Amino acid sequence: MTDFDTIIQTFLTEHAFHSELLNHAVRVIAGLYTFKGLVLIPILWWIWFKPSDRSEWKREMVIATIVSGLLALAIGRMLAHYLPYRVRPVHNPDLHLHFPPAGLREPAFRTWGSFPSDHAMLWVSIAAGIFMTWRRVGIFALLYAAIFICAPRVYLGLHYPTDILAGAALGVAITYLMTRDALRVRFAAPALRCMERFPALSYTAAFLLSFELITQFDELLMLVQSISKAI
Repeated sequence: MTDFDTIIQTFLTEHAFHSELLNHAVRVIAGLYTFKGLVLIPILWWIWFKPSDRSEWKREMVIATIVSGLLALAIGRMLAHYLPYRVRPVHNPDLHLHFPPAGLREPAFRTWGSFPSDHAMLWVSIAAGIFMTWRRVGIFALLYAAIFICAPRVYLGLHYPTDILAGAALGVAITYLMTRDALRVRFAAPALRCMERFPALSYTAAFLLSFELITQFDELLMLVQSISKAI
């Protein structure tokens, strides 16, 4: 735990956890998919269908943003799994900090380290893609990701502030790289042509992929874990 982490989380535990109503609100926001992808993913659909003079470019950017989010989620979980294990603040008795009970059901919660935050990597990556496509709405998306997705996880002791900052930085870097013209046109343009040729299949797949991103593939992960235990 860095001095930066110590200052912020000591302040939170000593001054912020005195309102049961606030604690309950933060738990609800952190625990429901409604307050995560169900806000940001529909913005990408809005950009996709909104009439525009640059509709082809914007649709390529949406595809690149989705790919960036998938990469960010996968890389984030790989790093959290393979990097040296970092105990989450709420599970670290050496900190002597008392966080409000999170009450969250998270797959592999005890086996993944807290660094970096896969939530921050995924949703800041998506928000960054929105920002690069539509600045005014993108500012809202970035603020939303910071306030309603990232901050509650620090508040509840699920992540250190540096977990969030590192995840956010990696998410932005992945999206920035994947949306550059030289790289984006190599995969987004062919994908867009395929969607125009097979719209029924493509939009069905896009809906299913959007659902899985919103849920961060958690239920699929739990299903795989259940099957592996049964076998």
